Amino acid sequence: MDMTSDGERYSGQDEFIRRGLRFSQMRLIALLDRKGQISSAAAQLGMTQSAASRLLSELEHTVGAKLYERHGRGVELTEAGQAMAEQALVILNQLDYAHREIAQIVEGARGLVRMGAVTGPSLQLIMPVIRQLRRDFPEIEVSVQVDTSDKLAEALFSHDVDFYIGRLPEDMDAKSVTMRPLGVEPVTMIAGVHHPLAGRESISIGECLDYDWVMQPVGTPLRRSVEAHLMANGFQLPRHVLVTTSPLLSLAMIAETDAVTPVARPVADFFHAGGKLGAAICQLPVREAIDVSAYSIIQRVSALQPPPVKRVLALIEREIALHPDQFPESGARRPQN
Repeated sequence: MDMTSDGERYSGQDEFIRRGLRFSQMRLIALLDRKGQISSAAAQLGMTQSAASRLLSELEHTVGAKLYERHGRGVELTEAGQAMAEQALVILNQLDYAHREIAQIVEGARGLVRMGAVTGPSLQLIMPVIRQLRRDFPEIEVSVQVDTSDKLAEALFSHDVDFYIGRLPEDMDAKSVTMRPLGVEPVTMIAGVHHPLAGRESISIGECLDYDWVMQPVGTPLRRSVEAHLMANGFQLPRHVLVTTSPLLSLAMIAETDAVTPVARPVADFFHAGGKLGAAICQLPVREAIDVSAYSIIQRVSALQPPPVKRVLALIEREIALHPDQFPESGARRPQN
């Protein structure tokens, strides 16, 4: 047999490919290791024994080593043949895995989805969807940015999120996005469970002005809505305000002091003493109804969403349809069983 020199054998990467190694040869040598007979391996691959023998002879020439020995019961792989069969099986299994992985990506069952949301919808919509993803599509990786709408819009156009649930900033061109309206965000006031106003049956929001407030930055939709309501009803604006975008700091402040803070109702429902988290806060019995302007699912108008993102958007739509009363502007109807 014409053997290549050591220098040629290890001359670089992809050497076997450049010498003409074929997948049919890898499948054959891997099967030969299991079957021990050329005829059996050939039959499984749907070829004749003579064609299989020819492929093996070509493979030996390609790798530059004898790969098997004949004996009375069939064939036995040499040490080089065993090494070739083992590596061929690894490569073939990796290709099968790549096929499955790509199929999952195409079907939307695998991949990365980056979404953003303001705080209320992040609890109301995103959390149920994440639970369903973990159960039904565990190979979809999810990244969630919870922030104010202006920050989420910046993230959308810097391609840091695929879509967000929030509001379009006033200085952004509406022609650059698509918007799926969902509904307004009701606001409630929360405070520590031992707050002086907590035991009352009903209060005016004006009574909250006797205490410090924790609020989002000036210009954010929630703060604008609350301040507009106060001024429209003849109240002064809060005199002492701690400004933060951190829900955690807001909760810490109201839990440890007599401060109050306006939040979206889903946030209050989640955090208050009787809610899912069971924090030491309560919803104050404010009579007035305050709503933040309508929010939407917002995407770049030019976005071609990959299948995993489409999958998540479909799950969000299903969650909306299951609770149409929570999303009055969506036009959704409860799905029929």
